[in-house]
Amino acid sequence: MFGISMPAPGGSSPDAGAHPLPVAQLVFDGLYALQHRGQESAGMAVSDGEAVTVVKDMGLVTNVFDPRTLSGLPGHLAIGHTRYSTTGSSTWRNAQPVYRSTGSVDFALAHNGNLTNTVSLAARAGMLGGAVTTDSDLMAEMVAARLADRRGAGPALVDALAEVLPLLEGAFSLVAMDTSLLVGARDPNGFRPLCLGRLGQGWVLASESPALDVVGASFVREVEPGEMVVVSKGRLRSLWPFPEARVDPRLCIFEFVYFARPDSRLYGQEVHGARRRMGELLAEVAPVEADLVMGVPESGLPAAEGYARRSGIPYGQGLVKNRYIGRTFIAPDQRARDLGVRRKLNPLRENVAGRRLVVVDDSLVRGTTQRATVAMLREAGAREIHLRISSPPFRWPCHYGIDTPERAELLASGRDLGDMGRFLGVDSIAFLSLEDLQEAIGAPGGGFCDACLTGCYPVPVPAHLGKGVLEPAVAGGPGCG
Repeated sequence: MFGISMPAPGGSSPDAGAHPLPVAQLVFDGLYALQHRGQESAGMAVSDGEAVTVVKDMGLVTNVFDPRTLSGLPGHLAIGHTRYSTTGSSTWRNAQPVYRSTGSVDFALAHNGNLTNTVSLAARAGMLGGAVTTDSDLMAEMVAARLADRRGAGPALVDALAEVLPLLEGAFSLVAMDTSLLVGARDPNGFRPLCLGRLGQGWVLASESPALDVVGASFVREVEPGEMVVVSKGRLRSLWPFPEARVDPRLCIFEFVYFARPDSRLYGQEVHGARRRMGELLAEVAPVEADLVMGVPESGLPAAEGYARRSGIPYGQGLVKNRYIGRTFIAPDQRARDLGVRRKLNPLRENVAGRRLVVVDDSLVRGTTQRATVAMLREAGAREIHLRISSPPFRWPCHYGIDTPERAELLASGRDLGDMGRFLGVDSIAFLSLEDLQEAIGAPGGGFCDACLTGCYPVPVPAHLGKGVLEPAVAGGPGCG
């Protein structure tokens, strides 16, 4: 997600915050920096002070927007989104931002995360099945209903959001806008990241800090869990719509492991350094005699560097990545993931033939990438393959924004190391412990959600979330103590 508010043309000091690029171009650049967070669709909403215009379509940012499209989106205020579906199908209708017009207020909203009480909220609001197709769509409907109920007399978008947000459960970082103001908010657990930046006299919101760098904005701070920031007429203010008892910081630990870019800063830590330290600790707890340490591009490379540095085994490349292929893990279905692996990676035969390899990857979820990678390395002549994973086994489904709704899809669920090794075709396999992962991240005082690793869910979730069946909420697991 990305949002930006720049001084409106014709203001008291039009040159104070002037920027050579229009906001639509800045949103494009910001979304391009965030493409790794979603590859199914892209969109943006832009306001010129009078109306909100929305453009969105299926595909990557560069497929959806071209110079001609961007030139037709004048304005000083905008939000944008790249989608990775966790609720609702991968269709144009579900692309974001979501737009609503209530007669008195036109607004757009974009959301990263996954609500856990969508079904109950829709039922409470009297919405028929199929009336809303995603949790983001439901949020917009609830906000629009509150605006419409007041028949133009208020509350404004900010007040409507302040009423709706406390009703939501689960993960939701969001950006929203009407014709004149920009809003950003995080759920009280802060499952998904959101940061704030400054660009001249303007303000920028982004899921990750590199998007600020790309547009030339300076990093100010992370939006706090449970905080709602409002930018209006160049001024920033914070609201706290959630009860204090609900505020419990639990940033998704998988952001450090896989999702976030290595140059992102979370909890004040650069992700690349944390991933390198994961590899160093992995070399200590899972040593092996080998000829070469290699990482699985891209997110496994920093840990591989760390493993090689600590173990003394030479570091080198064993795989070439096609940089025009996106992330296979966040592809919308298993067939797309399977086909994507061989399109994405190819072995360097002279580097791997006849050698004992330590193959370092960031995580093991379904096992799709690793199994295909091991097969390619064997075909290229690797003598031994020792797989090292720089995070603990992913044993439990995530209900807060990672599309793993079934335990049966998770390779580590119900399997020991021997079973996993045989399935993947490796000579040995080892994981980093949760304690070592937390040490590598090095964010003292920073809370994490590690439900995918421990089964301990900070927010209760329906037992069959994602199937449209509301059952008693379950929270807990072996990691809850």
